[in-house]
Amino acid sequence: MTCAVDMTDIEYMNIALNEARKAYEEDEVPIGAIIVCKGRIIARTHNLTEALNDVTAHAEMQAITAAATAIGGKYLNDCTLYVTVEPCPMCAGAIAWSQLGRLVYGSCDEKRGYRKYAPNVLHPKTEVVQGVCAEESTELMKKFFSSKR
Repeated sequence: MTCAVDMTDIEYMNIALNEARKAYEEDEVPIGAIIVCKGRIIARTHNLTEALNDVTAHAEMQAITAAATAIGGKYLNDCTLYVTVEPCPMCAGAIAWSQLGRLVYGSCDEKRGYRKYAPNVLHPKTEVVQGVCAEESTELMKKFFSSKR
């Protein structure tokens, strides 16, 4: 399901983009994520796969863990995850298990995004908004990967 984008979505996505920039500076794939619950940021992180030597340390996974700790429970149905790039199938599965209320992401990931491999993986009640600040997210990813080639 797709909802309308509002100014709050853009403001929160800009915070996620700041996290993505931190990842870039740390030579991590530049993906940032925050989780907002009832108007309050309860998780703020970015990819840490290199720093933690852990293939599962994606921004979304880190954010879900931090948010569950912050609220003292595993279900995030009153929360919104803002992530700069479309989640992969692993992260989308975790989003489903957490029963996240809303997912807002920037750029689509045509190669590894959940919509390609598992388009129905999210919880049925999770609202999805795509394309928020997509240009900024895409440019940061292109800049990162062009420096690797």
